[in-house]
Amino acid sequence: MAQAASDELIYDWNEVGRRGRLIPKNVTFFDETLRDGLQNPSVVDPSIEDKLEILHLMDDLGIQNADIGLPGSSPRAFDDVLRMCREIVDCKLAIRPACAGRTVVSDITPMIDIAQRTGLPVEVYAFIGSSPIRQLAEAWDLDTMVKRSAEAIDVAVKAGLPVAYVTEDTTRSRPEVLATLFKVALDHGASRLCLSDTVGHATPDGVRNLIAFTQSIVAGAGAKVGIDWHGHNDRGLALENAVWALEFGADRVHGTALGIGERVGNAQMELILLNMKLLGLLEDQDLTKLLAYCETVARAVGWDVPINYPLVGRDAFRTATGVHAAAIAKAQAKGDAWLADRIYSGVPAGMFGRHQEICIGYMSGASNVTAWLAERGYASDKRVVDAILAAAKLEHHILSDDEVRAILEREGVTRA
Repeated sequence: MAQAASDELIYDWNEVGRRGRLIPKNVTFFDETLRDGLQNPSVVDPSIEDKLEILHLMDDLGIQNADIGLPGSSPRAFDDVLRMCREIVDCKLAIRPACAGRTVVSDITPMIDIAQRTGLPVEVYAFIGSSPIRQLAEAWDLDTMVKRSAEAIDVAVKAGLPVAYVTEDTTRSRPEVLATLFKVALDHGASRLCLSDTVGHATPDGVRNLIAFTQSIVAGAGAKVGIDWHGHNDRGLALENAVWALEFGADRVHGTALGIGERVGNAQMELILLNMKLLGLLEDQDLTKLLAYCETVARAVGWDVPINYPLVGRDAFRTATGVHAAAIAKAQAKGDAWLADRIYSGVPAGMFGRHQEICIGYMSGASNVTAWLAERGYASDKRVVDAILAAAKLEHHILSDDEVRAILEREGVTRA
């Protein structure tokens, strides 16, 4: 449908008095599913075959960067990272790999080894805890943190690898400590600074303040580096904070499929992409494989997707309510797929590889039954519709397809 026509049919209060949402076109997305996502205590480490499939789906979705593991943590982790890097080379994937490691030289050298074996400039995400609470637990002083950070960055930069310097628990760290660490990272050649809401502490105000502070440090140093936002969901704000981070000046945000990650998880990558698409940022990006991406990850790690989860959940685009179904059915009868996909959904299902589904239940009307029959190629008349509807009203649940077909069989109805 033409933009002018869609504007006439949907009045968008999101745009009234909008302050600008100056999200630049060159923002990038960093997928942490195969690193931070696998630190969730309830998931299993996927097979390498599953990891490769997930990597390909990330690439299909246009996700630019992915953290594919901690190769210094175990021989299996090293082998899996090496295999994924070779897959990127062999299949000419556009996605760029990154690896995480502590600001310890022994964590950085495996990344250098993998980069040399594959010819890929693996991006090094070197992290160190920076908050007072972490310093107390680790018995670190600032001089120790500076020394470790500089040594790790130097090793990676000398090997020709790009470095993102990650301050863990940035959102609870003191400004003078961050200023010192950031300046050391910039002086030693880091190309990105990653701000981490490691324990999900931040609110949007915190995101704004921290990014503005970081921008001032970068500007004062005369440097040109990228700023990452990495957020967890302990307050339920990870998705919102990720969107705000882009508006406030971060040019790369992190997320994981289905938000899996430590404790309650991370910002949900598929919902970041969904919202960016609906905000008009990813107009030319095909996101119809988002469902496959989420379902593949869920299967690979043993994750149960909540039935009401946006986009992916079983009920995301299902309705059994008579008034809602009637409106969708009327739009479908007009032959207007655009209208049918939006009349009772703020997220167009077809844009993301799904479709509207009309079910039959105790709150349904004749429109539900008629639409269900038509979609599956059954002829309908009032007798059949009334029989199905009467059965539905007696139940305490939505009728399954098998239950409806049993009624049809009893009524002697076959496909047209």
